[in-house]
Amino acid sequence: MDRKLLDLLVCPTTRQPLSILDDAGLKAVNAAIEAGTAVRGDGNTQAAPLQQALVTRDRRTVYRVDDGIPVLLAEDAIATHGIEGFGAA
Repeated sequence: MDRKLLDLLVCPTTRQPLSILDDAGLKAVNAAIEAGTAVRGDGNTQAAPLQQALVTRDRRTVYRVDDGIPVLLAEDAIATHGIEGFGAA
């Protein structure tokens, strides 16, 4: 992802800066998706695993990146509380 674009992106809900989710965090989120416990902002579970994602500074919210395009919709955001192995940086 382009660094200039990344520097401009913020969470649409909290306005926190976003950064690329590290490999350990991505693995933990994908494990929760596979287990059916990754809940999105709209209350539904995330069905498809993530290839890349962005995370808020406080690491409470993850946004998927589809084909290099960030999906910054609050209803599609994944809450990280309760995801095993997803700790604060």
